[in-house]
Amino acid sequence: MFKEKIILAIIPARSGSKGIKNKNIKKIKGYPLIYYSIKYAKKAKFIDKIVVSTDSKKYCKIVNKFGAETPFLRKKNLAGDGVQDYPVVLDALLKSENFYKKKFDIIVLLRPTSPFREKNLIEKSINILLKNKASTSVRSMKISNKHPYRHWIFKKGRKSVTGIIKKLYEPYNIPRQKQPEVFYQTGDIETIWRTTLINGSISGKNVYPLITKKKIIDIDTIKDLNNAKKIKLTS
Repeated sequence: MFKEKIILAIIPARSGSKGIKNKNIKKIKGYPLIYYSIKYAKKAKFIDKIVVSTDSKKYCKIVNKFGAETPFLRKKNLAGDGVQDYPVVLDALLKSENFYKKKFDIIVLLRPTSPFREKNLIEKSINILLKNKASTSVRSMKISNKHPYRHWIFKKGRKSVTGIIKKLYEPYNIPRQKQPEVFYQTGDIETIWRTTLINGSISGKNVYPLITKKKIIDIDTIKDLNNAKKIKLTS
């Protein structure tokens, strides 16, 4: 608990993955990938409960060993490739509240695919949320070095292309000095008010940024996994 707010960390870890089979329990430096997110959450003094949402009993045994709880199994209809984060996180929140018989004020979402985070992102994100009364959520972001004004997509028929920004006249011709600063969401952490989730969104309309500096490590492919194995850990 922090400033009278009860805080729940949710780590989503389905067993199915087309890119890497059982990706969330693949070993990196002797530990399954999901271990690093559990360890990170356990270091944060603000977290009241750490829950893993998974559809696998095998995963439950693994994460329980590292100190996370699995008070429910995720249903198969929430474990498919096309399922978005919102229904998974809402399901985990409501089932956790029913199990623990308490209402959580803040939810911290930690994806296992971002194992090596900067220090104190949980504490920083919660402080941003609490200091800004209009906030609906906080997301970790980096300044993007590839501006969307310069991005193109195919037109219908896939022969010629058009810029992806439609609200401006020829944004791809705007000088760099006049381009607004843009950010890329890293996936390291999302911190969300309960009311935002209950009202139908994982982000809400007033998203506040938590700017990170560390190189993004998001594990989706075998190449990503092999690169992660080469990283020298400092803690």
